[in-house]
Amino acid sequence: MIGMLTGRVAALSADSIVLDVNGVGYLVGVGTGTLARLEPGQTVTLHIETHVREDAFKLFGFLDDVERAWFVHLQNVQGVGAKAAFAILDTSPVSEIANAAVLGDKATFSRAKGVGPKLAARIATELKDKAPPQGRSFSIGLPVHDTEMPSVSGTAPAKTAPAPADTSGALREDVVSALINLGYHETHARQAVASVLRDTGGEGGLNDVIRLALKELAP
Repeated sequence: MIGMLTGRVAALSADSIVLDVNGVGYLVGVGTGTLARLEPGQTVTLHIETHVREDAFKLFGFLDDVERAWFVHLQNVQGVGAKAAFAILDTSPVSEIANAAVLGDKATFSRAKGVGPKLAARIATELKDKAPPQGRSFSIGLPVHDTEMPSVSGTAPAKTAPAPADTSGALREDVVSALINLGYHETHARQAVASVLRDTGGEGGLNDVIRLALKELAP
């Protein structure tokens, strides 16, 4: 299986790119959010999710590994395939999707193209009591490098596309951990934190979010 690819964007289409890795062109499916941040000739590192079927071998790429993890997590719900998972990720940031999952907020999922009310309700119901995915451990906390590849045939070097920072996910887990250590049930802790992050838009430090979450949990 392929977990990560670093190469130069050789071509783009409506829903995929060709990534040139040392002369080998990989066809990688991507969402519109990722596609909008890429351009031909650009050097990029993609976190890869591989789907193997009897009649197909497909690669899906993401600039952020937590987004890749949510792509997989969403497809654990019956009726959600790659197309619907991409649609959800393209419509809402991962932090908002995480809040919607914990709070059982079907409205967030129903905004995605091709996700009807019934499927949105099923997603909200099935993900409500499940812990959010964290991504592969090797990618957590890796610094983002704005590096340049050596020029080829006299062409100008291409900058690497920066991956989006997932500070909200780390903050969420730190607060949940603190609340669990204080004796609160994980499900209740996650719901309280999700409510706070939704209401504040993710603003505030660790202590601020803990304080507001404790107010949410107060009888």
